[in-house]
Amino acid sequence: MKWLYALIAISVILLQYRLWVGEGSLAQVWQLNEQISAQQSENESLGARNAQLDAEVRDLKTGNAAIEERARSQMGMIRKDETFFLVIEE
Repeated sequence: MKWLYALIAISVILLQYRLWVGEGSLAQVWQLNEQISAQQSENESLGARNAQLDAEVRDLKTGNAAIEERARSQMGMIRKDETFFLVIEE
């Protein structure tokens, strides 16, 4: 009968060990939940960035305003009837 109690005690200890320390433990579950929430927030920010890039692509494909703005700001282009002024700050 003593061996049965010893077997039960050892089983309980092993189950408690797995619950607190081993694979699938509470600590590991908490860590995985934190990783999931971090990944979800990163996915949300990347989704917003993708939506912004998609809108920019659609605007570039359909409208001339975005093309004109890029030509002005990135390439320094101006229209025929415009006068270019360069302001140099000290």
